[in-house]
Amino acid sequence: MEPLDAAADVHALIRDVLPDLAPSAWFDSGTSEVVLPVGRSEARASSWTVLERCAREPRSAWPKVVDEWVREVGDRAFLAVGEMELFGDVRELLRLRIVPKLDPRDREGLVVVPAGDHFDAMVMIEHPRYGGPLTKARAGLLGLRKLGYVMTNTHDRELADVAVRDQPLLPGRNVRVVTKPGSRYVSALLSEVDQFLPGPNRHGALVGVPCHSTLLLYPITSAAVREVLPVFADVVEEMHAAADDPCAPGVYWSHGERRLTPLPPSSPPHGSGEFATLLRRLPAEE
Repeated sequence: MEPLDAAADVHALIRDVLPDLAPSAWFDSGTSEVVLPVGRSEARASSWTVLERCAREPRSAWPKVVDEWVREVGDRAFLAVGEMELFGDVRELLRLRIVPKLDPRDREGLVVVPAGDHFDAMVMIEHPRYGGPLTKARAGLLGLRKLGYVMTNTHDRELADVAVRDQPLLPGRNVRVVTKPGSRYVSALLSEVDQFLPGPNRHGALVGVPCHSTLLLYPITSAAVREVLPVFADVVEEMHAAADDPCAPGVYWSHGERRLTPLPPSSPPHGSGEFATLLRRLPAEE
């Protein structure tokens, strides 16, 4: 049997047992969720889980399956009360951390969205003892749905005081360093590197994010970037290897509409591809 085929009967069973097992809860027919008041908020649990369980069992077992699931949901709501008392308004603690693209198995169950082709944006709870990645289950318990404010939190509370300085890379060539020692969130500025580059920045920049506390940037203005690239790549790789909180070991070309293209440590003079084409168009020197 398919889960949806059992929906009408299972939902009726849920409505029947709620008054005894969770008197303050109610069933939202519009979203097919059990809603449990939690303090001044509410926890919601989709019925899809219990529908899948019932679909695997004979109809005679459905009352027991529903009973166990409603008790489980109630226990989770009780945990949510503890979470809310522990964190207060957890929305104030949410941050955005950019990480290299996760394996599908690692991202399962986490509140993660793609950040381009090579990175993911992971929602974090910033707490010294009880923090960590926000899971979908925890988000449900805490009633966290629309999370558009997370990037604002990250900017205002973690990134407003980043330091920006230039450091020598080669004679006459400086790398721009955007950093906040000890931070786990400077990598979130990957999509905003243009604000740290001199304008107009028509050709983009080399970008490295060796650790979550530091971005390395080199604006591309001439074909001399060909000599800069291998040295820049070595610095990124060395910093990544030595970092306490490593992010990505490679070099990217930031260009276009916030695009990040991985680059090899050196670019052959007659190579193909968008970056090689750019190099052939650039002036030899600034």
